[in-house]
Amino acid sequence: MADWLVRTWHEIVARPDGPLAMRFYLQPAMALFFAIHDGLDDARKGQPAYFWALFTDPLHRREMMQDGWKSVGTIFILAVILDIVYQLMVLHAIRPLQTVFIATLLAILPYTAFRGPINRVAKMVRRYLAVGV
Repeated sequence: MADWLVRTWHEIVARPDGPLAMRFYLQPAMALFFAIHDGLDDARKGQPAYFWALFTDPLHRREMMQDGWKSVGTIFILAVILDIVYQLMVLHAIRPLQTVFIATLLAILPYTAFRGPINRVAKMVRRYLAVGV
């Protein structure tokens, strides 16, 4: 078991240095772009911070997750495809758990980490500008 974990960790850590390394920059950047877009949209609509509301608003959780998936789903699927291509090129095998981990790390994590704070900052700027300082 420990041998499997060590091998898995080494294979994951080697990805940014191998072929297709550019995806480690482009995919989080695309997720950030969509997080900014959706965070600003949330601020315009007066909605709460995304990640926090997923846990505190059970009535709207499903529609919020669908909305988030609509934005980040394509990036996630692209991350899955590129990771499978990487695995076939370098590892000559497919490791599904690693694929899900990498795709989540590159697409979903940046999106959920930034959408809420962008919303909060946009609301603060709106209030600041509304006061007319």
